[in-house]
Amino acid sequence: MSRKPIIAANWKMNMPPQDTEDFIAKFHGLIGNENTVDIILAPPFVSLAAAGQLLSSRDNIRIAGQNMHFEASGAFTGEVSASMLKAVFASYVILGHSERRAR
Repeated sequence: MSRKPIIAANWKMNMPPQDTEDFIAKFHGLIGNENTVDIILAPPFVSLAAAGQLLSSRDNIRIAGQNMHFEASGAFTGEVSASMLKAVFASYVILGHSERRAR
């Protein structure tokens, strides 16, 4: 059995929440109920809640966090945990960014 192809879009540090809402409204119209590929959108952290809320009832578009800390909680300024990502409907996360790796 073969898996569906994945199309993922990492928005990096682009699109604040109000632009995210506009984008998703237009995106819905473009893709309809497309289900031949898995679509994953990775908005910046400040836009995750808006995107997750808008897409929580969609089966053909998933949300990804752009980063995640391995601890569940603690004094890790600026980090986000798996449970925080799940709370805003993220079901994927992108880890190992080239710009964060030590050289």
